[in-house]
Amino acid sequence: MKSWIAFWNILVKDMRSYYLKPPNISWGLLFPLVWVAMFFIRSGLGFESIPDLLPGVMALSVLFGATSVLSVTVTFEKKGRSFERLLLAPISLELLMLAKTTGAILFGTINAFVPILIALFVADLSAVNWWIMVPAVILVAVSSTFLGLFIAVSVKEVFEAQTFSNFFRFPMIFLCGLFFPIASIPLFLRPLSYALPLTYGTDIIRGAVTGGNVMHLGLDFLVVILFCLFLFFVSLKNVNRKWIT
Repeated sequence: MKSWIAFWNILVKDMRSYYLKPPNISWGLLFPLVWVAMFFIRSGLGFESIPDLLPGVMALSVLFGATSVLSVTVTFEKKGRSFERLLLAPISLELLMLAKTTGAILFGTINAFVPILIALFVADLSAVNWWIMVPAVILVAVSSTFLGLFIAVSVKEVFEAQTFSNFFRFPMIFLCGLFFPIASIPLFLRPLSYALPLTYGTDIIRGAVTGGNVMHLGLDFLVVILFCLFLFFVSLKNVNRKWIT
């Protein structure tokens, strides 16, 4: 029971200190809005094109929302030595890191549904499969958050976390099939596309919205889950090796 009390208190502390601050709330609202407007203006199409644009906008909202805050805050707390105090809590390292990442997962998930709420007023989303959409968004948020955790425990300075985040995020934007099909990517870059978790997450969301998924949904879910487990346990190993021992 003490472990879960500690988990809850760490989560509440992070939500109050980081995710519920006005700049982050405005970021979570404005970023999806800007992407929706950009894609909509760029396409030059009418409201009927929104379902085709929605999967990419949602994926980007989750990716940037989940990684941006976490990668900086964990690095900041380690730099300020406040993370060391958390290690004294009556909680395992695994549960501690889950507590630190749950806020980012919630923040990224909420970000994803901002474009959905906007689209509901201007487009017909009756064909959306919500039973696939919701778990897909959560899984993309988890994988993006654990990517942010991996980045945070791999660097020492806050500016390094920001730079390292972009090193992962921008290639993912252009190689995961958001802007153009993976089949049109040069052959030598395709293995890299299939090594990115966002490729599979985007494919699931696209399948839920338009039914136009390229790969089998079971494979997509399996690969994203494996990416989540890999990133989380590699991050734990780095914490043990660099921050504790």
